[in-house]
This record gives sequence, C-alpha cells and structure tokens, in this order.
Amino acid sequence: MEADIYLVDAFSMQCFSGNPAAICLLSSARSADWMQSLAAEMNQSETAFVRSREQGNSFDLRWFTPTIEVDLCGHATLAAAHVLWHQGRVESGQTIHFHSASGVLSANRRDEVIELDFPLDEQQATVANEKLLLALAQTPVYVGRGRHDLLVVLESEQQLQQLRPDLQLLSELGVRGVCVTAVATDNNVDFVSRFFAPSVGIDEDPVTGSAHCLLAHYWRDRLGQSHFSARQISARGGSLQVTIKGQRVVLAGTAVMVWRGCLL
Repeated sequence: MEADIYLVDAFSMQCFSGNPAAICLLSSARSADWMQSLAAEMNQSETAFVRSREQGNSFDLRWFTPTIEVDLCGHATLAAAHVLWHQGRVESGQTIHFHSASGVLSANRRDEVIELDFPLDEQQATVANEKLLLALAQTPVYVGRGRHDLLVVLESEQQLQQLRPDLQLLSELGVRGVCVTAVATDNNVDFVSRFFAPSVGIDEDPVTGSAHCLLAHYWRDRLGQSHFSARQISARGGSLQVTIKGQRVVLAGTAVMVWRGCLL
C-alpha cells in the first residue's frame, strides 16, 4: 500500500539544520508494529504518522523514535503541519487540529512561522542522584522533574557547550530524557539547552519542542517573564519562540522540506 513520505527540517530556516523528522501521510490505518518498523527504517529522532479524520482539518497523529512510540513530540508536529500546508492538504489560513496521545494539539500559520499549542509541563524540584551527577560530571545549579524528563540547570552556557555526558548512565535514570539548560550569553536569546534521550534511542536530539514546555515553566519563575527566545545548541542547532498562556505553551518556529517520496 503506497503512502507519501517527507523529510522536514524543523525549527530551522534552512536545510541541514534544526531537527529532521520523517512525516508519513496515511490513507488507511496501519498497525503500531508497522509504524515502529518504518520509524526504525527512517532512523530519525522521530517519524510521525498522520491520518485524516472526517471532520475538516482534523488529523490523527502518532510519533515514533527508532525504538518506541512517544506521547508528545514538538518538532515532528511542526514538520507534519508544514507538510499539510505545503502540499495543499490544508489551506494556509486554516487551523490544523491534531488528535494525539497528549490530547488535541492545534497548529496555526503566520506567514512562514508555525505556532503550536502544547500543554505546559510543570516541573518540581528534585534531588540530583549520584548516577545523574556521575553522568554529567557537573554540579547542577538546580534539578527538576517534569512529566517525562529531568531538567538540569548549569551555571553557564560554556559548561553546557562543553558537556559530554555518559549516555549509558543517562539511559539508566528511568526518564524519557534529560534536558540541560543555562542562561544564554547572546543578549537576543533568553536561554539555551541540550536534550539527551538515550533510553528511547536518541543520544542527543537536535531541537526538542516538547522539552520547551518544561523549560518554559522553569524559566518563567527564574526570569519573571512568559515569553522567551530559545536556542538548542546541538551540533545542528535550532531556534524557537516560546510563550506561556495559562496552562498551555505556544511553540513557534519555521520548517524546511528536504525531500519527498512514495513509500512502496
């Protein structure tokens, strides 16, 4: 059964930066095993599967890493919305509603910028256990925990840039990922971050939209503001705007389609 498939670089304005996501548009239901196999074949941090519902601009959306299905993914949602508008599946001025394991997520388009409406991830302070400290070989300023991830705050961006964590130890912490952050040295950026998720098959994720739902909660209390310019300083790098609105977070960024094809 044929299906259209795309590769999109999310949270970037140019190819070969940001976070690549494979997007597969399904015309009929496929099993979770089949989707997982395709995600392993694509070998991207996320492969998203999109299937149209009968109600207007509503779609079912699921995300898979090369090894497991996840409940929420920002960059692949951004990429999926970009594909639907770019390919004319949805008119550019219309809102897209994605039905997912994390509820209904909406996407809007403002010129080339895509805005995603995601749930806020409220973190709480926790104790840095010995395994985490050994894995990072750094002394954190703060450690918190959200729904799925640990949040680690370092003293400086330089420390974050130089961080070379023990990925095996990180994979043993019992969380989806570890989000490490610091105040940005660039005056045009509020905070920077890196995200490691070896337990789900991703050593370091280039740009992690969902992690910014956690980061936003911490930095709101730290900086006393609700809007942020953020940058993830992975090797590929990526930028996004983050705004807290009540119990929701708006993640805004751009995307670029790299290739499209037909899955046979």
